[in-house]
Amino acid sequence: MSAPVSQALFDALRGVPERVIVADGGIGDAALAGRVRSLAERLQRAGTTCIASRLDNGVAWLELDLALRLIDGVHVPLPTFFSAEQVDHALASSGAQAVIVAEATPLPAGAPVLGPPLAGTGLAGWRLAADRPVALPTGTACVTYTSGTTGRPKGVCLDGASLLTVAGSLVQASSAIAPRRHLCLMPLSTLLENVAGLYAALLADAQIALPSLSEIGYTGASGLDVPTLLGCLHRYQPESVILVPQLLLALVMAAEQGAPLPASLRYIAVGGGRVGPALLARAQALGLPVFEGYGLTECASVVCLNRPGAQRAGSVGQALPHARVSFDGGEILVDGVRALGYLGGEALAPGPVRTGDLGHLDGEGFVHITGRRKNVFITSFGRNVSPEWVESELLQHPVLAQAVVWGEAQADNIAVLWPRRPDADDALIAQALAEVNAGLPDYARVARFVRARAPFTAADGLLTANGRPRREAILSRYQSEVDACYRRPATIPASGVAA
Repeated sequence: MSAPVSQALFDALRGVPERVIVADGGIGDAALAGRVRSLAERLQRAGTTCIASRLDNGVAWLELDLALRLIDGVHVPLPTFFSAEQVDHALASSGAQAVIVAEATPLPAGAPVLGPPLAGTGLAGWRLAADRPVALPTGTACVTYTSGTTGRPKGVCLDGASLLTVAGSLVQASSAIAPRRHLCLMPLSTLLENVAGLYAALLADAQIALPSLSEIGYTGASGLDVPTLLGCLHRYQPESVILVPQLLLALVMAAEQGAPLPASLRYIAVGGGRVGPALLARAQALGLPVFEGYGLTECASVVCLNRPGAQRAGSVGQALPHARVSFDGGEILVDGVRALGYLGGEALAPGPVRTGDLGHLDGEGFVHITGRRKNVFITSFGRNVSPEWVESELLQHPVLAQAVVWGEAQADNIAVLWPRRPDADDALIAQALAEVNAGLPDYARVARFVRARAPFTAADGLLTANGRPRREAILSRYQSEVDACYRRPATIPASGVAA
């Protein structure tokens, strides 16, 4: 029924009494294996082996993914926050034969229902037009969409062996701690949680806690209710979690204000964006076991990771066993595990994957990231500025929630900002900028700001799937305000109160 690589994840279900923990109880390996095998057989009988899903976090997502692995099918997981246009683009470009959603989800009017195969599974779905064949690279097991810089994310094709290789490296990297319960806090449609959360936990024989996104505290496309998140952590008592920098900042700020965090936490992996050294120091002061890492979709997720016994503050860790990191003019190159190619027949260039990230390697093999090659701007004084560095400093201030910094060919830099509290006035924002400026060299300081009209979200095309700002889209939306601000004198000093 399946090749050995695809069978490996199914074989990992080997007797954990309560493998998957959900709000109303647990599901053991035997029950989960039975449900996965039954769904796999149904999908195979229906002739559907390339399936797109749009599901909330939960057991159903895991069952569908494992069922497709078992029949060597192709999973096209669509984030729940994708717009209708992005969904249509993903379905057309991937050649999915069907779409699977939760049973209670209304199906499109007139859509041919994928009926009997899903009866009694808690899932529903519909078939897509048969005249949309797409030639996927041989061996494709997953089509995942990169964040990209436009409203049309790029589909990356990955094979099962690559996914399991990365998951295995992660199990090895965390072996000194060997977490026994992982709580999935990121959407499962995110490759990082899919590989480092689900697959690595399965291979390590660990329990997996799978609350819904609303139970975690997500609201809308990018909102987060921190008290709900804290309640989720205490309810499931995880030993490991994966966080993006903004989630880590939310936990650190809550803990600094006296909110207790579960004592069960032993391994907090953080990635998906630059983490400022000051934030890591604050987390360390709280006793949080934070390990920063780095990866990219084209390399099947994680490439480097700090780990117990091999940790360097300010770095993203050493390369994992499956990856080889080198540098070309400051740009990071990665060899080893790599994607099969992109949708539409676009192939990866031969040789190591060019990441577009800038950094360096220290004497002990730790990789340090300094920014994105394409994002670096040059001021009118000829100084190169990596905006990610400045933004990571800004976002550690309790007043500021979102920031995009720019200063190409200008004498000073500007930031488009959204405050953590909408009622924060401009004077408070200016004071926050002045305080951050005091710790920056003069060429990196923010001398002016534009207050955003609303928070940046993925739904309005201003954030990527994992919460990174879409710089070109944000600057385009606020171009007139930026231009007007540059026609006025700069107002933010290095420290003290704004002039």
